[in-house]
Amino acid sequence: MHNQQSVQFDGAFAEIHTYQRNGVDEIHAMIHVSDPTLSYEQQLEALQGAYAKFLSSQGSEALPIFKRYFLSDAANQANLLLSHEIEDPMGSLSIIQQPPLDGTKIALWVYLLRGVQACAVPGTQLFEATHNGYRHLWAGAYCNNETDSEAQTTIIFNNYILELAAQNCSLSENCVRTWFYVSDIDNRYAGMVRARNAVFETQGLTDQTHYIASTGIGGIGANAKSFVHMDAYAVSGLKAGQMKYLYAADHLNRTSEYGVRFERGTTVDYGDRRQIFISGTASIDDKGQILHTGNIRQQAERTLENIEALLKEAEATFDDVEQMIVYLRDHADYLVVKQIFAERFPNKPIVIVNAPVCRPGWLIEVECMAVRDADNPQYAAF
Repeated sequence: MHNQQSVQFDGAFAEIHTYQRNGVDEIHAMIHVSDPTLSYEQQLEALQGAYAKFLSSQGSEALPIFKRYFLSDAANQANLLLSHEIEDPMGSLSIIQQPPLDGTKIALWVYLLRGVQACAVPGTQLFEATHNGYRHLWAGAYCNNETDSEAQTTIIFNNYILELAAQNCSLSENCVRTWFYVSDIDNRYAGMVRARNAVFETQGLTDQTHYIASTGIGGIGANAKSFVHMDAYAVSGLKAGQMKYLYAADHLNRTSEYGVRFERGTTVDYGDRRQIFISGTASIDDKGQILHTGNIRQQAERTLENIEALLKEAEATFDDVEQMIVYLRDHADYLVVKQIFAERFPNKPIVIVNAPVCRPGWLIEVECMAVRDADNPQYAAF
């Protein structure tokens, strides 16, 4: 069962989506500050006050699994945020400079699960939620200070692969989703892609097997010396066939045709539900060409059409979408895009941020997560 609402708090508000089935609830919230004229410290206080009240309203069994903060100026804001987060050890943490385009300095996406056990995995950046034979492994903010984006990405993957191996997992069999944030993306994205392609070859990820759902977008992490930051999600306990891949070939081409390697979307089937992860998606056709150059409204509509096609392949619709992140290259396009999304998706957890897309001609990119009821007796329930 899906439930969606918007809740007002003192100085902030939250868009909340809850999916309930078989005793395990998935809860997504986007928490926004109401007054952009407040100082950063005041906005942080309002946001975290709203988060605390939201968390309390969900009951003690609802556990934060993953949190991502969107900041307007990480170099000046991340340390204060981290000092507050030390007091809240639950959940994997991601901090990215991608300014919220409503004029505020901070926004928060948080993902909760109710009906599971959860804890940090000692000695790693992994945070696990455990239930019914599955271990859901979330990780935020892999980074390092190597000399360039290619070297940094290689080390990020090597560290992640080692952490997965220690949990009896592998990149190819268990990783569901990655997010890459690249500073100065117009100049550093190519190095990240070269490293990712090389790692995938060593891990047996090819056109004939599969890749991994992903977003590669402009962003700066809490470590300003790092050019590349990665968040990731993997699942231990999957059987063969539980993870499948989405193509929507009548709308989109394979990403490898233009030199990058990721899946347009990934589904994970459980006994009681199907989770759907849509990668960063833009205004593109089935030959990889940018559509509607320079027209933000038409690019937004085509982007949503492409996502709808991917969801349809997963036997889902926009009604099943739990959260959306919208990336705009040009902050001047905000009001147009805000109107489109507000009209089509009222109260859905959405954040619109300023983040350059990896190809300059793309004015907008959108990603989302969705879930729908399913009955797959060959697999254990979520």
